[in-house]
Amino acid sequence: MRPLHTIAAIIVVLATFLPIARVTARDEATMLTVVTSPNVIPATPLPRIFLAGSIDMGSAENWQKALVASLAGEQAIVLNPRRDDWDPSWKPDLSDFHFKEQVEWELNALERADIIVMALTPDSKSPVSLLELGLYANSGRLIVFCPPGFWRKGNVDAVVSRYQVKSAASMQELVAEVRSRVRAMRMHR
Repeated sequence: MRPLHTIAAIIVVLATFLPIARVTARDEATMLTVVTSPNVIPATPLPRIFLAGSIDMGSAENWQKALVASLAGEQAIVLNPRRDDWDPSWKPDLSDFHFKEQVEWELNALERADIIVMALTPDSKSPVSLLELGLYANSGRLIVFCPPGFWRKGNVDAVVSRYQVKSAASMQELVAEVRSRVRAMRMHR
């Protein structure tokens, strides 16, 4: 067998045994696909958008749902760490299987994302999001929406300014920037 045929045969065998990405929401007409933790992040040529930002163990405003609805019509994969089955009794320690699975999924999704959208809501503290802001401020992939009232807005604004992170003044502006980036990426792929 030629080397390319051997590689193709290996891929077919592996694909048979690897878990299939379970998509939690899909609009077949537009191909906007939402993948939530802990589901497999699919390999795809479509742009991947990670939804960083306020969750606060489910108590923060569900801005992710509104953003996904606003992106209807785009061909992209949305990686959403907010999950309906989150259990606040999970111990925030790597010895807790569910907690570790969530954190590893988020880190993998962030690494694989082409666009990282961060919305910091005034009703939250968002300590993990602030950590993610520090990790990805210099990546060129981040778009931040931090409205007045967020308890650390001054710190966020300083990081955004220092690293020239794209900042949106409203959710509408955030959606417009995400759409613009998705379309630009699809044209160049």
